Amino acid sequence: MEQDPVAGEIASLRTQIGQHNYRYFVLDSPEITDAEYDALMRRLRALEEAHPELITADSPTQRVGGVASGDFAKVEHRVPMLSLSNAFSEEEVRTWERRVQRLVGDGTLEYTVEPKIDGLAIALHYEQGRFVRGATRGDGLVGEDVTNNLRAIAALPLRLEGEAPAYLEARGEVYMLKREFARLNERRAEAGESRFASPRNAAAGSLRQLDPAITASRALRLFVYAVGRVDGVSFASHAETLAYLGERGLPVVTGMRLVEGIDAAWAACQAWERERETLPFEIDGAVIKVNSIALQQELGAVGRDPRWAIAYKFAALQATTQVCDIMVTVGRTGSINPTAVLAPVVIGGVTVSRATLHNQNEIDRKDVRIGDTVVVQRAGDVIPEVVRVVLEQRPQPEPARWVLPERCPSCGSPIVREQGEAMAYCVAADCPAQREERIIHFASRGAMNIDGLGERLAQALVRAALVRDVADLYAVSKEQLLQMDRLADKSADNLLQALEASKNRPLDRLLVGLSIRHLGTKGAETLAAAFRSIDALASADADEISRRAGVGPVIAASVADFFARSHNQDLLRRLREAGVRLEVDGDDGQALPLDGQEFVLTGRLGSMTRGEAEAALKRLGARIGSAVTRKTSVVVAGEDAGSKLAKAQKLKVPVWTEEELLARLRAEAA
Repeated sequence: MEQDPVAGEIASLRTQIGQHNYRYFVLDSPEITDAEYDALMRRLRALEEAHPELITADSPTQRVGGVASGDFAKVEHRVPMLSLSNAFSEEEVRTWERRVQRLVGDGTLEYTVEPKIDGLAIALHYEQGRFVRGATRGDGLVGEDVTNNLRAIAALPLRLEGEAPAYLEARGEVYMLKREFARLNERRAEAGESRFASPRNAAAGSLRQLDPAITASRALRLFVYAVGRVDGVSFASHAETLAYLGERGLPVVTGMRLVEGIDAAWAACQAWERERETLPFEIDGAVIKVNSIALQQELGAVGRDPRWAIAYKFAALQATTQVCDIMVTVGRTGSINPTAVLAPVVIGGVTVSRATLHNQNEIDRKDVRIGDTVVVQRAGDVIPEVVRVVLEQRPQPEPARWVLPERCPSCGSPIVREQGEAMAYCVAADCPAQREERIIHFASRGAMNIDGLGERLAQALVRAALVRDVADLYAVSKEQLLQMDRLADKSADNLLQALEASKNRPLDRLLVGLSIRHLGTKGAETLAAAFRSIDALASADADEISRRAGVGPVIAASVADFFARSHNQDLLRRLREAGVRLEVDGDDGQALPLDGQEFVLTGRLGSMTRGEAEAALKRLGARIGSAVTRKTSVVVAGEDAGSKLAKAQKLKVPVWTEEELLARLRAEAA
């Protein structure tokens, strides 16, 4: 008997959605964009609504979604973790509101509107105020036990503040800041590893590591936005619930807006959509909730969706376009950076005509070729990138594979890719493109923050042969600046003042500004704290740098190589002569009392915060570790110290009480 075409399409959609759910929730490796996935779900819902006799209990529309991983112990949710139904337009939001009104009666309702964080849903369990367990949503009924990994997130309180209930389950989202996402992908690219597709995938992949130390290194954040269950406490409204969670010390979802009526709720959704680019984290929509808990209970849920809430999904920040060409640019460290030249496409209100391809490994992995149709995404201030090739639309005959050129497009020097390196580099130290990029970077906010020295002026100074390296900036005169196009008298004075002010930037900012390969912001902070002066750092070899600062061998070797080069030694000499500060607070770089020692803090301190204790130890030269290992020098154990104390005792690592820590700090201050 021939299969009904509608039933056949429904079966096909269910299979596709199931496969994509597995790749998204279990493998953290999606093959399609969120917009494409939403289109599949919308088509399936439409068919099932038109043919209700074909709805089955195992349809993706009748379940929460996701599949629990087999790598972690299972946790059964006492209260199911439901998903939200989605709206993609104002009309769909208003249709939802009319359904709500029909069920609870006419009248102006109070709503909350919150940003929809693009992260990984989690449940946090507290007993007598103590964090005892954490789980992912999984399939909504059974999740994964990620307790140890959640403990690695600094924003998660291990003990609630104030009067805590006997039992509390808070629900929220683990996410990653845009800047941390970009840094993580940069590190992975340098290491030759595949890049995460989005902050959500990065957060999910980081939280679901079997080694909590890896999770701790990923700078994850956390928001809570609901209560699954709480004993002995009741709430009249959702806003009251969030206030209670915040009072307990939990990081509550930011910017919740309490409004009356659907007009105001829709205006708040539009405001969030306008503001999404200004936020430090990714949001992909806004969530509207009926504020009254009594009305929420009256409305209940249907299938996988609570009737009292809806998620308005923003326009996708991904689009398809064509690769017209692939060009290469030269970075400040000589890195050769391939860039896709695209047929212009509007993504999230911004016209995109360039997208990064990162390196040859990524081009090979994604198999990007000139003429291909590709999916491009942009996320806040992160440079747009090519996500994948739409192979079904590849031109025929197939275009040739693209490979990096053999010589630098700026200076013609050989391009070299060292064994084990993901990036290829121009080997010429005096490459004009590198010189310009180094000056631009030195003046940037993350480095020396020289106001008024932008990209165009930096390029003009280099091309006029007034500046060859960053030390030359401090020798430029007002007369020379006035020769620059469109630089007036006042602007020249302001720039000279900004250059003078930059001489007193902290040592770590100077290290960042020197464009040392592989050295980022955190590494620079660690080196500055460990060595206290440029002279001490420049005189150390790679082994000492690694041992004393606790940085990895790649960074240590790169730093040692930078300072061993004669032209960089001359650069430091000229910076010193110009009056640039090369020490930490005038420190002479002599060894500090706790140099080379690694401390791990655990438990609650009564006389100071954890951050204050860590800062005091760092001032004495110590490094702060996140996990206890055989290399740990001392564990400081406060009240309610847990597994770290037990591990220290097992490994026979010295343990200090808070009193012993204070005594040592007082002795060193005397």
